[in-house]
Amino acid sequence: MIFGNIEGIKKSIIDELESIYSIRNLKDEVCNEEILYIISRSSSLIEREVSVGINRKGNVTSVAIGDSTSVEVPLIDIEEKRLSGIRVIHTHPNGYCNLSALDLTALLKLKLDAIVSVAIVDGKIIDFSLGMLSLFNNKLEAEEKSNLSLEEIKTIHILDKIRFIENLIKTNDVIEDTEEKAILVGSDTKESLEELEELTEACNIPVLKTVFQSRNKIDAAFFIGRGKVLEIASMRQVERANVIIFDDELSGSQVRNLEAALGAKVIDRTTLILEIFATRAKTKEAKIQVELAQLKYRMSRLQGLGTVLSRTGGGIGTRGPGEKKLETDRRHIMETVYNLKDELKKIKKTRDIQREKRNKENIPKVSLVGYTNAGKSTLRNALCDLAAKKENVTKDKVFEANMLFATLDTTTRAITLSKKGVVTLTDTVGFVRKLPHELVEAFKSTLEEVIYSDLLCHVIDVASDSALDQYKAVNEVLNELGAIDKETIFVLNKIDKASEEQIKAIKEEIGEGEIIEISAREKINLEELLNLIEEKVPYNYRKIEYLIPYDKSDVQSYLHRNARVLEEEYKENGTFMIAEVDDEVYNKTVEYMTKE
Repeated sequence: MIFGNIEGIKKSIIDELESIYSIRNLKDEVCNEEILYIISRSSSLIEREVSVGINRKGNVTSVAIGDSTSVEVPLIDIEEKRLSGIRVIHTHPNGYCNLSALDLTALLKLKLDAIVSVAIVDGKIIDFSLGMLSLFNNKLEAEEKSNLSLEEIKTIHILDKIRFIENLIKTNDVIEDTEEKAILVGSDTKESLEELEELTEACNIPVLKTVFQSRNKIDAAFFIGRGKVLEIASMRQVERANVIIFDDELSGSQVRNLEAALGAKVIDRTTLILEIFATRAKTKEAKIQVELAQLKYRMSRLQGLGTVLSRTGGGIGTRGPGEKKLETDRRHIMETVYNLKDELKKIKKTRDIQREKRNKENIPKVSLVGYTNAGKSTLRNALCDLAAKKENVTKDKVFEANMLFATLDTTTRAITLSKKGVVTLTDTVGFVRKLPHELVEAFKSTLEEVIYSDLLCHVIDVASDSALDQYKAVNEVLNELGAIDKETIFVLNKIDKASEEQIKAIKEEIGEGEIIEISAREKINLEELLNLIEEKVPYNYRKIEYLIPYDKSDVQSYLHRNARVLEEEYKENGTFMIAEVDDEVYNKTVEYMTKE
């Protein structure tokens, strides 16, 4: 039986591959020479990888068309203190013998005795790579020997090596090193690469090295230059990194090519941001939005996402909608996307009803917008402490932390201004440079709070060296949402940490806008900010004097519920009241009015 995808392959090739099962290997040889020639010839003809599994008795246990993970191998837990008993020999019809990220992941996850790649060009064997497990500080790791000749492969006593490794596993307290360790690669700006480092650390992944290559033209196959790819491959082995993160969006074919050349999982900035959102999302709406964005992003890359979609995958890129095999077809994803959009429509309807209620009550709406980690949540909590409505004092504060994307869920709270009464204050998800379009689309229902706001407070981390770029990035997203022309207060936050030069530079960039300098953490100028908000929000109320007969106590109660009662006095012929009312209340109580 031939495993994997045999669709469209001639029967003669299938029959030849089937014949491999009858060929016996010597117990101590890596692979019989005849098997090597059959799989090389077949692989070249069908232009796909061919894999063979061989047990320690020298018997062929499975033959598969596809990568090293297509071979049927049982999963072994390291606590069993043994290896799988299977070595996998497979072809690389691209001519590169280096073990790919999928190969090394399969070696570690499946506890293979060994994995061998055979580089072939036009049906001829060029060279080999041999991967075996080893111990480093009691951690199970992959070790690779590349560019081996056929003669060198034939002289290897594979059983001796397997027994040696297995003996080490039996006599040591071995743990699987599942921690991801990253090398970052950028070609945009060094500031963008520094931000990528912050994003990576927000995912709790240590950064071992950063590589920057300035390029005028992007390489279609590898994104960066081929020489730099070889340099990173060597660096990865020395540093023992297992994930390479690129600062720009990669195509599916670039991911696959890079994984094959580097021998490590490759992800891009977009996948990393989606991963952060997937781990931070708490509410049902945020989780659906992240899953929707991930699926949309994956849909166009199904044939390229190697380790992310393989059955041996794990770590970044696999959270959220869960691990998906490469066989997951586009139709299945389309159905899921449709269902998720339907769920979001229902949630959006609820949000619309809540917004309509606030509109009906003429409550002005203020939204905090800005770059991620600019201090929006800290400012929101500080303003609520200063001016929250009494009944909302016990409401939970939003999560605040010195990290990127601490807030993913939009929250709205009421605060009371001294002259204009109740306004709503909304804390929104932070923006970031190169924010994935799929994410903006998915979070549009959340970001609609920004669109319907009467006033925006654009919070800027003025102490950041990238404050100008962050300011521009936020304006780009606001422009995409159609909210760039909203009445805006520019809130320069963290002035306690900023220099005069930094403050001056951002003021010059903003130009004519309304600017205020504050520190949310140190509570500097917060009262002044509230006064400025009060000055800028629209006020739809007018002050009216009433005299309400004592037999009309329902009108008095109505005013208490729906207006701001400033003064109340009981007189001989009724209750005298001074209240601030909106148009609806005014029309319903006009007959009791004595003075406007």
